[in-house]
Amino acid sequence: MSSPPPRSPTLWRHRNFMRLWSGEAGAQFGAEFGGIAIPVLAVAILGANEWEVGLLGAAGTLAFLVVGLPAGAWVDRSLKRRVMMRANITRALAFGAIPILWAAGALQMWHLIVLAAIIGFAQVFFDVAYQSYIPVLVPRDRISDANGKLESTAQLAGVAGPGLGGLLLAVVQAPILLAATAITYLGSFVAIASIRDEEVPAPRHKRRPLWTEIVEGLAFVWNQRLLRSIAACTALTNFFASLLFTMLPLLVLRDLEISPALYGIALSVGAVGGLIGAVLAAPASERIGEGTVIPLSALLGVVGMVLFALMPVFPSIAIALLMVGNAVTSVSVLVYNIAQVSFRQRICPVPLLGRMNASIRFVVWGVMPIAGVLSGVIATAIGIPALLWLATAGVLLAAGFVVASPLLGMRRLPTELDAH
Repeated sequence: MSSPPPRSPTLWRHRNFMRLWSGEAGAQFGAEFGGIAIPVLAVAILGANEWEVGLLGAAGTLAFLVVGLPAGAWVDRSLKRRVMMRANITRALAFGAIPILWAAGALQMWHLIVLAAIIGFAQVFFDVAYQSYIPVLVPRDRISDANGKLESTAQLAGVAGPGLGGLLLAVVQAPILLAATAITYLGSFVAIASIRDEEVPAPRHKRRPLWTEIVEGLAFVWNQRLLRSIAACTALTNFFASLLFTMLPLLVLRDLEISPALYGIALSVGAVGGLIGAVLAAPASERIGEGTVIPLSALLGVVGMVLFALMPVFPSIAIALLMVGNAVTSVSVLVYNIAQVSFRQRICPVPLLGRMNASIRFVVWGVMPIAGVLSGVIATAIGIPALLWLATAGVLLAAGFVVASPLLGMRRLPTELDAH
């Protein structure tokens, strides 16, 4: 029996990966500040209602529906590091504009919605390039390790960021916190700019019509049965979860009258689950099975949704339900995402990575702006408590796509070589 090939050197000695990791660590903290400061700004300072909060949520993800597909083809044609740098500069400027408008006494809700859309467009290009860059930057046998490290940092920021942001909101107003977010994106830009890689842009003479390249990405996803099941589950989960999470700040800050500081602390305590999920994702895949862990983590997410839906029923323990629900949901999301993203990166040929990731993102994120708008409409019609139970039932339905697929029971997921 031949011995397995030796593993590549540890990523701790991979200078370029460490630069990417350090830059993203700062930006993740900034993103957490922005994630709590924008809803607080909208609800507590600008007095947004259900409809306006729904539009704000939709604006942040609109780009995945509008440019989600062509972004993949454009990223495959470009140097991914430069795409990420431009996206970070754009986000820094957009976040920085909010405190400037506020200081001038000119900030209105429509400004916030427009700037959220700009930030969302930059996020589309960054995320597609970012997920497609990992296989370019690190050896294939280190892809899962790289994703685990990056997600661990993201969850560490998720643990400390909202709580720190909530405490800062007790001292400074939300727009000031958004200025800190802009600075973190500038820091990420500098870190990524310092990376030296060997990526070269796709030759111009090999480029084909944009639509032809887009169709190739969609066809790859459609022709892979396991990818189809994962995409369907993720899309439906994102749709119904977006109904809930778009209205969550209104429920917590307005209806339950929980302070922004306590809200941030509750999110930080709950986000410990995400850190646990990021650390346990690889061992869980090894022990339970690379395929089996995906449907099981999807079912765990339903439990978290139930806890959120119980908050209006038991307002006296709403904070505890928020903490535990967020923890359970975070474990679910992290284990699910690390497993399925690593699978996507391993099975897809490098020249198709951008288009494959963009095709998946178009499907699974493109539903979110639709859900954002509908969340305001539905909450106005039936109330936020009923909307929470509707969202929970929808997430259970979504999990059925991977529970009923061949993923359940699979010890090893196929790689690119297995797919041919």
